[in-house]
Amino acid sequence: MYSHVLVPVSFDVERDSAGAFAVARLLADDNGHISLLHVIEQVPGYAASYLPAGYQSETRKTIEARLAELAADLPDASTHVIEGHSARTILDWAESHKPDCIVIASHRPGMQDLLLGSTAAKVVRHAACAVHVIR
Repeated sequence: MYSHVLVPVSFDVERDSAGAFAVARLLADDNGHISLLHVIEQVPGYAASYLPAGYQSETRKTIEARLAELAADLPDASTHVIEGHSARTILDWAESHKPDCIVIASHRPGMQDLLLGSTAAKVVRHAACAVHVIR
């Protein structure tokens, strides 16, 4: 059992976050904490100028609201929305917040990903704590 479980959340259709939440509930101690983390990929500067005014802030608000809904169904959960490259940002967040375990959903990989999705594979290879991959 773990005292702090990190669940990176992607809203991609291919990823089953519900499965990751169920596993996080099982792995967390009775008094354990679950952190839900969503990484917003940075929009390149050349593309940002083509987005409607307020697009990025509205997107962030929508994501924060959706994460809050998901966290409401979990015991002692917190939500975090940060910007960056998904794998690197998850690893950096984990390094600074020290979860005991990361539960990450992986999409069905293509040939380029071989056995795991690229984000899940990087997290598995470089995390300093236990990682459970849900498919």
